[in-house]
Amino acid sequence: MNTRFNDTDFDSKSIAICSWVTCYVGLGSNLANELGAPVEHLQHAFEMMQEQEKIRTVRISSFYASVPMGPQDQPDFVNAVAGFETIFTPFELLTFCQQLEQQAKRARLRHWGERSLDVDILLYGDERISEPTLTIPHVGLHERNFALIPLRELAPELMIVGKPIIDYPQSSDWIGLKLLEHDASSHK
Repeated sequence: MNTRFNDTDFDSKSIAICSWVTCYVGLGSNLANELGAPVEHLQHAFEMMQEQEKIRTVRISSFYASVPMGPQDQPDFVNAVAGFETIFTPFELLTFCQQLEQQAKRARLRHWGERSLDVDILLYGDERISEPTLTIPHVGLHERNFALIPLRELAPELMIVGKPIIDYPQSSDWIGLKLLEHDASSHK
């Protein structure tokens, strides 16, 4: 699927006046559909990030298998984190993430249930946002090893709300998480 985002999808005039902000997004998938398997959904999302003109220097973590956080009667998830710089505002980035989910034909079957693609903004620079549609840092980030371990892989010196990532216990807790054997060159 070669869907492109048009300049009209976002305010292209903001490119010249905004500064680049370092962001991290978490990606997860445990549902195959006609567009591909979970690993393919993550790979396609990474490709779309790399092609977006308002995103640069995309770095991708390894892929990890994780047990579901919610209902246990669903397949394990494949998770990863992407780090990049962007000139999207936080809400523009949210829109972009939701478009990635829609491209993967995400269906919300149940809360914390199976999905073809979930894309969550984990961190947007040092911003703290608490709005009905967006919370940054991501709610529960400090409790989720499937987000913190790949995040630590990308940024071992990262500070989250003034605290080093290594000081979050879940950033080194491998319970329910497994590094997937996957050709890194296919998604970096």
